[in-house]
Amino acid sequence: MTRTTSGELFALVESFFIEYLPRQRGASVHTIRAYRDALKLLFEFTAQSHGRDLSSLGLDDLDADAIAAFLDHIEASRSNSAATRNCRRAAIRGFFKHLLRNDLARSMQYSRILAIPSKKARQRPSTYLEADDVRAIIAKPDRQTNDGWRDYTLLLFLYNCGARVAEATAMQWADLQLTPPRQVRLHGKGRKERLLPLWRETAGALHRLRGMTTGTDQQYVFVNHNGQPLTRDGIAYILRKYVSTAAKERPTLAHKHITPHVLRHSCAVALLQSGTDVTVIRDYLGHASVGTTGRYITTNLQMKRDAMETFWRHAGIEPANAKPWKPKADLLAFLQSL
Repeated sequence: MTRTTSGELFALVESFFIEYLPRQRGASVHTIRAYRDALKLLFEFTAQSHGRDLSSLGLDDLDADAIAAFLDHIEASRSNSAATRNCRRAAIRGFFKHLLRNDLARSMQYSRILAIPSKKARQRPSTYLEADDVRAIIAKPDRQTNDGWRDYTLLLFLYNCGARVAEATAMQWADLQLTPPRQVRLHGKGRKERLLPLWRETAGALHRLRGMTTGTDQQYVFVNHNGQPLTRDGIAYILRKYVSTAAKERPTLAHKHITPHVLRHSCAVALLQSGTDVTVIRDYLGHASVGTTGRYITTNLQMKRDAMETFWRHAGIEPANAKPWKPKADLLAFLQSL
């Protein structure tokens, strides 16, 4: 029998989503939804495991054994990867840290849950495109039409700024300065803002796109035929369309899964290849940690090859006039006699 009422659990869940995440932590809508989905799955699994209705679930039901069983369940029964399991665990940890701050009577119960380790996940290299491939895709929209010009400007902007899709869909004309110094204010994760410079070509494309909306009260930059901001799926569709067209000339593109986030990765790699310091790229992309930015270095094989060649030349291991070593006959005879 549950020693606590479901009312206690509900009150803490409500304060977590209404007060803590949006107001204290400043979490984005996407983060809140991720936490919601993780906890919804956890509560449903725990109630089912106890053979009770969700409405009767209490805080005492949420112990370390229940959480560990849930994490094993989503891997075994829902075919979640270790990375997805770790994301669910992170969301659950956030909730139980909130419980620890507000329910000290069960601090030991919550501490045992927080001690559950993450699972080692294989780090997959980030997919990115070389500059030639990106240029080929950006060149495909028909710039003689309004839709084509919008698509061209969108692709150019995503590559220029390494913007997340959510940042592009939320961008308004008020966020742009299209005269020198040309720049954009992006609204990133956790309500963090950052200013980024715009190429002359990007600013020019945006200026012409702005002219197409003259006489309207349109606030958002990239919109559909109804004047509503493009959605995540809408931008993904636009990119796929031009990737498919470009693949006719560059067949290797057909074998890659190219999403809008790949343009973000491609921007990061291009900055690295140009010699930009990794800490600058961190701020450019809006990463919270330089460790996140560093993964692009491990991805870029060409940079590794260049670094290897430079290292070899500067190391001076092999003299310029070095003669190949040849074993002497007597040495070979000695070795043969052993």
